[in-house]
Amino acid sequence: MIKHSERLDRITEYYFSKKSREVRSLIDQGQDIINLGIGSPDLKPPKSSLENLTKALNDKNANKYQSYNGIELFRREISNFYQSYFNVKLNPKNEILPLIGSKEGIFHISMSFLEKNDKVLVPNPGYPTYSSISNLLGNDIIYYDLSEKNNWLPNVNELSKIDLTDVKIMWINYPHMPTGANASISFFEELIDFAKANNILLINDNPYSFILNDNPISLLSVKGAKETCIELNSLSKSFNMAGWRLGFAISNNKYISNILKVKSNIDSGMFYPLQIGAISALNQSSNWFSSQNKIYSERRILIWKLADKLNCTYSKNSSGLFVWAKIKKDMSSVDFIDDLLYNHQIFIAPGSIFGSNGEGYVRFSLCNSKENIIKAIRRL
Repeated sequence: MIKHSERLDRITEYYFSKKSREVRSLIDQGQDIINLGIGSPDLKPPKSSLENLTKALNDKNANKYQSYNGIELFRREISNFYQSYFNVKLNPKNEILPLIGSKEGIFHISMSFLEKNDKVLVPNPGYPTYSSISNLLGNDIIYYDLSEKNNWLPNVNELSKIDLTDVKIMWINYPHMPTGANASISFFEELIDFAKANNILLINDNPYSFILNDNPISLLSVKGAKETCIELNSLSKSFNMAGWRLGFAISNNKYISNILKVKSNIDSGMFYPLQIGAISALNQSSNWFSSQNKIYSERRILIWKLADKLNCTYSKNSSGLFVWAKIKKDMSSVDFIDDLLYNHQIFIAPGSIFGSNGEGYVRFSLCNSKENIIKAIRRL
C-alpha cells in the first residue's frame, strides 16, 4: 500500500459527509429520520432559471469548454446585482470571478495568497472549511474567539493584542454561520481599518445576506474595501441552487487575476446552461426574497417551538438558514444530538463541529417542510 500524504493527518473527513452516511443507514433500516442538520435548501430555484437552463442545453456551444472566468453575461449580471442590492460598483471584466461554488473559492484564495510560513485568522465558532483548507496547505491557524456575549462578533481590541506576525488572511462570515449573527457597516469599517493596519487580507464569506435579513450588506460597501478585501458569495442559499455549484469572488482586478491563475489550472470552466440559469436567478425582483423569507419565517417559528421543547435558549434576531441554540442539559453537544437522533429520529448539528466555542450549542436547519418540523415537535 502506498502511504497517504502527511497533509491528510492534519484533517478529518467533513462532519456532514460522515454523519450523512450514518443518517442514511438509519433511513435504510426503515427509520423515519427528520433531517434538520444540513443547510441544503429544499425549495425550488426560480422557475425562469429552470426554463432557461433547459433551453440552453440546445445551444450549439452548450457542451463545449467555457471561459475560465465565466461567460460575460453572467459576470455582467453579478455586477448589476451588486449594484442594485449593495450599491457596490464592479467591473464585470476583471473584478468578478465565477466559481464552482464559493467553497472552491476558499481553496483558490488560500492557494493564491498563502506562503509556507503564513498564518490564518479563523473564527471560533465558524465554517469548518476555513480550517481544513489551511490545514491541507500546511498553514498555521490562529483562532479568534466569538462569543454570545459580544453578539458573535470579533473583539477588535483583543485581536490587536494577538501576535499578528506572519498573519496573511483573516476569514469572516456575516451573516454568520452557524450563529446567524449580523455585522454592521460601521463594524466592517473597524475591521477593515484593523486589516489595513496589519497588512492582512480580509475575506468575507457572504452567502446568507438575503435569508431572513432586513438589512443585507456587503463588505465591499465600505469605501476603499477593495484595496484589502475579497468577498465570496453564492447562489446556493439565496436561490436554492446548492447542487448547481454556483458562486463567485469579487475584489480588485489584481486579486481576481491572482485567483484566476489558480482556478484556470484546476478546472475547465462552468457548464454553460448552469450559467444561463444563474443569470435568470440574479434577474429576480425583490419579491423573490420576500416569498422565500415568508416560508423560512414560518418554519423558524416552528423551530423555536422545537427548541423550547428541548429546553434550549436562542436569539430571535438572527439571520440565515439556521437557528443556533444553547443547550441546558449537562451533556456534550454531540451526545445531545445523538440522543435526539437515536431516541426521537430527529437529526440536528452539534455546535462543537464549528469550533470549541460552539460546544454547549446546537444548530437547527430551516431546510425542511413545516409538516416535518411539526412532526418533530410532536415526537417530543
